[in-house]
Amino acid sequence: MAYETETKEVILERMLSKSPATIDQREGSITYDLLSPAAIELAQAYIQLELALKYGFADTTYGEYLDMRCRELGVGRRSELQASGRVTFTSDNEITIPEGVRISTAVTVDSDPIYFMTIEEGVIDQGNGSIDIAVKAEEGGTLGNVDAGEISLVYGDLSGVVQVANPESFDNGVNEESDADLLSRYLERVQNPSTSGNANHYLEWAKEISGISDAIVVPIWNGNGTVKVILLSTDKTAPDESIVTNVRQYIESARPVGADVTVVGAPEVGITIDASIVLDQGYDMDQVAEQIRVQVTEYLVTLAYRDSFVRYSQIASTILEIDGVLDYVGLTINGGTSNVHVSIEDGEVAVLGEVTISGS
Repeated sequence: MAYETETKEVILERMLSKSPATIDQREGSITYDLLSPAAIELAQAYIQLELALKYGFADTTYGEYLDMRCRELGVGRRSELQASGRVTFTSDNEITIPEGVRISTAVTVDSDPIYFMTIEEGVIDQGNGSIDIAVKAEEGGTLGNVDAGEISLVYGDLSGVVQVANPESFDNGVNEESDADLLSRYLERVQNPSTSGNANHYLEWAKEISGISDAIVVPIWNGNGTVKVILLSTDKTAPDESIVTNVRQYIESARPVGADVTVVGAPEVGITIDASIVLDQGYDMDQVAEQIRVQVTEYLVTLAYRDSFVRYSQIASTILEIDGVLDYVGLTINGGTSNVHVSIEDGEVAVLGEVTISGS
């Protein structure tokens, strides 16, 4: 870059060269020792100038500096979203569940509790025994995405008086947009200008909403004046319906007059895996099966809206690379064994379905 050659040694040599030749300039001399601290400080200043130059360009900056660069084009970082859903309170008595009741998941050795708050009031009628109430995670991000049945503790005056459980999982919590994703949207705005409600404009509107990583825009999908926007979530699956609603409402507020817009989540195509695994000594089948789920999910994420085929050979290779797996027998992907066995249509997304792993 521009200032990488401005080291302490180079600066000191330049300063010494401008000093009178008649005075001692050797290392340890008065002139040398007096100029050295100044050369060090100037070298540090050049380092800061180098950083300032990098921070001025979108692809070499980060954090708040990237935010400032993006805001020049009206591109803001997507904020985090708090997970939300409904829980069931039960009691043998008639009781009011007020807004603001704190509940949480259980405390375990491996994790701290995840806290939620009720966001509406409800009443358990005598003899009825239960009521469903909306809750929201206290903290934003994916931390609040919990499986069904994980919420079990009640705090405050209702502790020991009522029981609580979440009958369904929460999966609409979203982390704050990363630098990489923000930079990608910024470059997309610069390189693919959006004007007057063209396809790029609908893509831009969709991706401005927290929880959306990508979208496919289909102009004239159902006749003149119709537009279909198919959304992909940040975890490369179909978005939660609440996020789809947010996108739909935002596009309706921004679209050109007269456009008939349909906004939907990406249809999911389940990928089922069945195989017998030959394990090395000392490895546990359940742990290996979990690693297969994790690694295959990561592979499917790379395909989302990028590749139309789920390849048998790629999944087979992924399984063989997992520690403890010596070989496999009878591997099938959605019941088949051909290399390109599962074809993903435009707008669909492949997600991991049932995984059946047994010993061989």
